[in-house]
Amino acid sequence: MKAYEKIAKILRVDKDVVKNIEEQLGALTGKKNVMDKINEDNDAIIDDRLSVLGLNRNSGAKEIYDALIKKIESDNQLLFDFLKKPLSSRSGDWQKVLSVAAKIAGRPKGFFLKTIKAEEFLKKQPPYQVLKILGYKSVEDMLNNEDIFEVYSSLRFIEGSEWLNNVFFKQYEGLKPSDFEYREITVKALSEKWAALAKDFIRKKHHNVSHLKELGVIFYIPLSLNISGETMRNFSLVIHYFNEIPFYSSLFEKFAKDSSENLFAKKIISLLRGDVLDDALPESGKSQWMIIQRYLAKDDENDWRLFVPHINPEALHWERATGMLIKCGEELDGFATDLFFWQNLDWVGDYFQSDAGVPILISFNLVDTAMSLVKEKEMIKYLYHHQESLWNKIFSEYFGEEKMREMIKENIIKGWIEI
Repeated sequence: MKAYEKIAKILRVDKDVVKNIEEQLGALTGKKNVMDKINEDNDAIIDDRLSVLGLNRNSGAKEIYDALIKKIESDNQLLFDFLKKPLSSRSGDWQKVLSVAAKIAGRPKGFFLKTIKAEEFLKKQPPYQVLKILGYKSVEDMLNNEDIFEVYSSLRFIEGSEWLNNVFFKQYEGLKPSDFEYREITVKALSEKWAALAKDFIRKKHHNVSHLKELGVIFYIPLSLNISGETMRNFSLVIHYFNEIPFYSSLFEKFAKDSSENLFAKKIISLLRGDVLDDALPESGKSQWMIIQRYLAKDDENDWRLFVPHINPEALHWERATGMLIKCGEELDGFATDLFFWQNLDWVGDYFQSDAGVPILISFNLVDTAMSLVKEKEMIKYLYHHQESLWNKIFSEYFGEEKMREMIKENIIKGWIEI
């Protein structure tokens, strides 16, 4: 099987899609045999990691999958011990964990919505469910006694998406650059009173961590899912948000400088919605790549946009987060050798035989493996982080990661790149 055919099989696309990429971008950049290189690197990395796990190419799919799961569980225990055994249900424990993550990330600053503006939005469109639950008669009383970032975080899991999108966020249409300011990213372990209220939200997301891009907030909900690997899953996501939020903050700042006030608000709203084109791109003889801001496969693994050339900034944030996680083990506790196993595996995966002789795709991606623990009893395997990273890998082999990041920022509102 030729390299482009194997890569196409992993990406679930027609082999001609990958072949055309190689022909077009090869002619454009002068780089040859890129798919061969990706394939060879993929094989070499897999051989190395299988050796670490005490396995080889003849090992079965289930044996490899189980070994990766055990590796995550082992590293989860190391991380849990290093972080002084934080209990998932204790806000105080996880506030300390968030502070460790902030230190690892370098306590980045960003361009975020002013708290005074956030308060104004709450006063104009009161979150009545939150007020009722907390026992306040007015937003003013609530803000005098509650943390503004906790209140904003609670809107996600108490008020509901219909009210948020159609009522509350409608106010964002009037946003101006002057409504933003520079400040450090805020990390907030919500008080334990929110835990019971957020159960459905957590069960849907399979983790306790979320974020508010426009406010520059990463928040943790103190509740345990009682699923193996919780510490690794949640801590990795916190580190991921420390990469994602600065990325979007830099776009807020860029739009503030080069857009009219009206366009500024429209662009901010587009980013917060995570807009992705829903129409096929116009015919062109050039190489065209969609920019997909979300993991579409999470909702529909057969979404047509997953089968055309595209790049995904989410996968880029995860790649950097994995690097930071390894740096954490190296600098703070000395278990980098264990965590280094996951270095450069974001885009790595291959087919292995099941017990019945059926080829099964195995992702070596850290996030896919960690998330597979959530559904382990149902034998549901996550693959989409790996596949999206592989699309990024192809593009970056031709243009480099920094150029890819630059091109994403330049074209993210339009939704696609033409080269």
